[in-house]
Amino acid sequence: MNETTKRYLFFYLMKNKLQKRSIKHWAEEDRPREKLLSKGNQALSNAELLAILISTGSKEESAVELSKKILHSVGNNLNQLGKKSVYQLSSSFRGIGKAKAIAIIAALELGRRRKLEEALKRKKITTSEDAFLIFHPILSDLPYEETWVLFLNRANRVVDRKKMSIGGIGSSVVDVKMIMKEAVACLASAIVLVHNHPSGSCTPSEPDREVTQRLKDACTIFEVTLFDHLIIAGDSYFSFADEEMIS
Repeated sequence: MNETTKRYLFFYLMKNKLQKRSIKHWAEEDRPREKLLSKGNQALSNAELLAILISTGSKEESAVELSKKILHSVGNNLNQLGKKSVYQLSSSFRGIGKAKAIAIIAALELGRRRKLEEALKRKKITTSEDAFLIFHPILSDLPYEETWVLFLNRANRVVDRKKMSIGGIGSSVVDVKMIMKEAVACLASAIVLVHNHPSGSCTPSEPDREVTQRLKDACTIFEVTLFDHLIIAGDSYFSFADEEMIS
């Protein structure tokens, strides 16, 4: 085999290898977009749906292969993927620039807001789970702590919800005076305190216990009921009321 033939064969194999990695050279029924059209969105894996978002991969791998790599990096957990920043995505994966990273984050945010809208349809709070379903889309995948309060009327229906503070990875400041000011302003009969633990553990800390008691004492003065204090960590939560820790 002469040198010219070797070069031709090398370039032919490389071209064929790249074609195999490109989605457009797959069988039509295996391409994510065509698969969605023919079989419906439920038939697609998370990696295939992500591949539709990013559209193209890199020279080394298809969009689906790149999507699998991205999902594998977060343990195939979409909530964990939602915690990634544009910089983290674009700097960690070849083939993911800022535009693709923004598309991924935007899609996950739309999904989060959809879940929130569905949760808000259930506006009467009778159990800890009712409150959890409202705040799970807001707090479950945040990389830092936030504190929210749900304000209820006498029928335990939601009259308002407010973000009271934003903290760091380990804690957020809870201003009891500001919470009571908001409760009085909307004539709330009961409130639910909610915050998240980015660590993934919903076990209450000593400061969590202390702020619960301080808020309970303040509520007593204003004749407002502290209905519950929830700690959300991913898909799990801890309820002070369920554990009979609101005395």
